[in-house]
Amino acid sequence: MERKILLFVLASFIMLVAATSDKPAYRLFNTKGKIVDYGDLLKEAKKADIIFFGEMHDNPICHWLELELTKDLYNEKKEKLILGAEMFETDNQLLLKEYISKMIRKKDFEAEAKLWKNYATDYAPIVDFAREHGIKIVATNIPRRFAAIVNLKGFEGLDSINAYQRGMIAPLPIKFDPELDCYKKMKEAMGGDAGGAHNSDNIVKAQAIKDATMAHFILKNGMEGMTFLHFNGSYHSDSYQGIVWYVKEYNKRNEFDLKILTISSVEQGSPEELDEKNMGLADFIICTPEDMTKTQAPTAGSIPATKPLPSTAKPDTLTKPADTTKSK
Repeated sequence: MERKILLFVLASFIMLVAATSDKPAYRLFNTKGKIVDYGDLLKEAKKADIIFFGEMHDNPICHWLELELTKDLYNEKKEKLILGAEMFETDNQLLLKEYISKMIRKKDFEAEAKLWKNYATDYAPIVDFAREHGIKIVATNIPRRFAAIVNLKGFEGLDSINAYQRGMIAPLPIKFDPELDCYKKMKEAMGGDAGGAHNSDNIVKAQAIKDATMAHFILKNGMEGMTFLHFNGSYHSDSYQGIVWYVKEYNKRNEFDLKILTISSVEQGSPEELDEKNMGLADFIICTPEDMTKTQAPTAGSIPATKPLPSTAKPDTLTKPADTTKSK
């Protein structure tokens, strides 16, 4: 009997040592900080209308999980899956569509598109998977030149752009709530009013028009019964604000509610337990060690994109599929 007890204690000690010597690449938590597994995330993602995958742009674990989630959702949803990304600006939509439809070659797409420097390692695997399987990808982000106008002149600076250019951004005027925590914290990080009220206000507005534009094109390209998986920096969707706030605002005119799922990404000294400050950021939180190897800095290239076709602007609404049963 004593021998059995001794063996049990020894086995328990060995298991404890093995556990403490493990170095997990990441841990996945729910919004309350409870450890969950990828299967839990995938189960909820399958039921969502829109999934916001908030990444750290230079984190390889985020990019790997984005690809895995894309593959697994495609296996479940097939043609009912749509992808969208902050990493592509709306004036690249035609070029992106030509590449996904295999109209143009990979080298031509990559030569002409405004791609981030970490595109080849971090986003190309997702885009190429979409091309292989015919998955629609939506370029959702505002062209940087228009965000720069807001950064310089505020929303009023956009009054001078023409109708064709307005088709690349969220409808004007832009609703803006400076009291949202995401914008208040951004302004505080820049020194608040002490840093120059006008300048800091415009920088925050430039962030807001990115969020509004991404929300607009998510809803414009989504349809009832589809799953829209959107990739963006965590700050754009953390705490259900940013893009998520604009999606909810725009969707108030719809006849049905949206099931929205959010994912955030954080780094900590240890991923074993979620820090209290990181709880509540999203429905699921990916936590990686802060010394995780980084990918290349995600700055965009300088080669201009080809022009898209003239926009046929629609209201911000998740549209219903056309009834194909009626005779033509």
